[in-house]
Amino acid sequence: MIRAVAIVLLTAAAASAQGLEGFEVFDRPGDAGGTVIAAWKGVPGGDAGVEYVVSVAPAAGGEWAEVARFASTLHRKVEAPAVFGYAESNERENYCPVDGLLPAKGAPGLAKGHSLETRVRVEAFRGGVRVALSEGSASARPNWWAPQKANVLVFALLFGAGTFWLIARARRNPDVFVRRIPGLDAMEEAIGRATEMGRPIVYLNGLNGMDSISTIASVSILGQVSRRVASYDSQVLVPCYDPVVLSVSQEVLREGYTAAGRPDKFREHDAWFITQEQFSYVAAVDGLMLRERPAACFYMGYYYAESLLLAETGGSTGAIQIAGTDSVTQLPFFIATCDYTLIGEELYAASAYLSREPLQLGSLRSQDFGKIVIVAVLVLGGLVAMTGAVWFKHLFTVAS
Repeated sequence: MIRAVAIVLLTAAAASAQGLEGFEVFDRPGDAGGTVIAAWKGVPGGDAGVEYVVSVAPAAGGEWAEVARFASTLHRKVEAPAVFGYAESNERENYCPVDGLLPAKGAPGLAKGHSLETRVRVEAFRGGVRVALSEGSASARPNWWAPQKANVLVFALLFGAGTFWLIARARRNPDVFVRRIPGLDAMEEAIGRATEMGRPIVYLNGLNGMDSISTIASVSILGQVSRRVASYDSQVLVPCYDPVVLSVSQEVLREGYTAAGRPDKFREHDAWFITQEQFSYVAAVDGLMLRERPAACFYMGYYYAESLLLAETGGSTGAIQIAGTDSVTQLPFFIATCDYTLIGEELYAASAYLSREPLQLGSLRSQDFGKIVIVAVLVLGGLVAMTGAVWFKHLFTVAS
């Protein structure tokens, strides 16, 4: 008799369960589809000691399947600022994402471009008794717009617009100011010294192919060096590690001699392919240096373990050595053994400075302005954070 009464009371309590406050089910904004979110503010009377059970079922009908069970202290909205923002109430309110809702490819009865609608049910239990129940439905659809990443779009547009504007300015006036790097003055000195001594210049493009930005910068610098070599009636030797880089280097040398008005002085065999075996290439170049005794050696591009072997051999011949690389691991060796070293981005800056190419100049200046803006934002953010405000940080938060 007592058991029957208990069952009746439990059934009546379950039947009289109230709905969750502020309950809603919606498609997750800014995703590729496949996720809906159930969100609610809490249980009437407070959610202390409450456990939530989340179940899903097809909108067309079918069995409910439990997908999550958690205490009320978990799955707070504050954990998903990309969806719910940064309101203080998010620390007290709950949500639950339901994933994997994209329909199977070619699902019967599903029109093209439509998504599968899903019902979501959330039950609240306190002491094993259901005290609240809410149901809702939503369709998980792919979204074209991700509002949580709008800050990235704004920065990209501003940076892109600034880059195009600076390139346009460089087209109108190629003599825009770019800080001169000491290594560039040394290039003139090295070429003049080689001419006075009647000894050649060795120019290396590194060990990467033409798909490397450092190699592209190196070849661009080679074009400017070849012009000065041609005008001084000197000689530059370019042993190549990559056959594609060889072809490009030969054309760049040809253009440099032609631009200097000395096309007859161009010798195609001054640039040649050696091998794509790393240390075989190094041995060949070291032998070249010891035989030819160059007055200047240029190491531009990306290098690996061979950097010290090359620079030590070049130094033993008494040559002026100028290196430029964005290989962080090899910079210490070049700095220790060469007379001048272009560090990291200075290699790209040298290419832009020497060529005065508007695209390179505009891009270089836009990067510099971008760095200034980033530093200013960091300083401003630090000052704002000292006041205890967090809204400034939220402007730059990108949710995945």
